[in-house]
Amino acid sequence: MADLQQLQVQEAVDSMVKTLEKENIRKMQAFMFRCSASCCEDKATMQQVHQCIERCHSPLAQAQALVTRELKFQDRLARCTMHCNDKAKDSIDAGNKELQVKRQLESCVTKCVDDHMNLIPSMTKKMKESLSSIQI
Repeated sequence: MADLQQLQVQEAVDSMVKTLEKENIRKMQAFMFRCSASCCEDKATMQQVHQCIERCHSPLAQAQALVTRELKFQDRLARCTMHCNDKAKDSIDAGNKELQVKRQLESCVTKCVDDHMNLIPSMTKKMKESLSSIQI
């Protein structure tokens, strides 16, 4: 994938993650720390305190797992560009001219990037909705 296109995708993903972190994850982290601290104030057994802290951590763990799972979309982009590379190799092997194959490869990779960039807004919306539905 061309460096500029790779940078474009990475910046879009980074921006999405920063927004989710700022608007959703931080609130969950704050809740987790306050909740965990309150677990330690009780005169409970060590096991009960540990279970309480685990319950406090659960929503944040769910949120982090959700974001990680959704970011697998980058694997889809990698598979798409690998498909482009395979098509280019097949074209070279079939005797097509290198310049023509290079143009086809660039066009294919650009389409992959564009298609995946277009997925980011809906993916962001879906993640925000899913994060909002996690009970804290």
